[in-house]
Amino acid sequence: MARPNNPDISRRGFLTVGTASVAATMVPPIAHSQIPANEPPSVAPSMVKVALEVNGKACELELDTRTTLLDALREHLHLTGSKKGCDQGQCGACTVIAGGRRINSCLTLAVMHQGDKITTIEGLGTAENLHPMQAAFVKCDGYQCGYCTPGQICSAVAMLQEVKAGVPSHVTPDLKVAPQLTPGEFRERMSGNICRCGAYSNIAEAITEVAGNQA
Repeated sequence: MARPNNPDISRRGFLTVGTASVAATMVPPIAHSQIPANEPPSVAPSMVKVALEVNGKACELELDTRTTLLDALREHLHLTGSKKGCDQGQCGACTVIAGGRRINSCLTLAVMHQGDKITTIEGLGTAENLHPMQAAFVKCDGYQCGYCTPGQICSAVAMLQEVKAGVPSHVTPDLKVAPQLTPGEFRERMSGNICRCGAYSNIAEAITEVAGNQA
């Protein structure tokens, strides 16, 4: 077998040089070349002052314009009763009452509620003086894990106000007649609040009791 012309290159040296050459071709480009030349620079958040009346108390916050009402309540005002469940407006755990209407606070920006009156579960009652709906939930065992309960209660309170004011739902049969809290009306109006524990029958009992007391 013929030997290589250069006696200084051994078989091991040849393999070492070859391996190094292959590795060099596999090294990725330098970091800065991986960044697109047209990538925009990071944008500083736009801050704005937002004045709210939360549970009867005037509040003024300086918030990023992208802050949801839910995050303003939980992270800035530390009112953690309103829960962040799906964060997509499907479970109802974040329900609060804004301007007399129940809303999913995860789907609305805080800046959209400048000057609004917001009521959370903390503003409905206290441990010493429960709201009638809170007391009914306790009496009827309308909760299990309790995660959805604040949203359920806020929604139920606002729902009864809607019925009392004659606001129809999608299943109201006659728009000329004041709606009644029938089982169909009840299911439709509370359908946006999900209880994963399945305590619906007890929740219905609690709301029906309060509705009967208010009649």
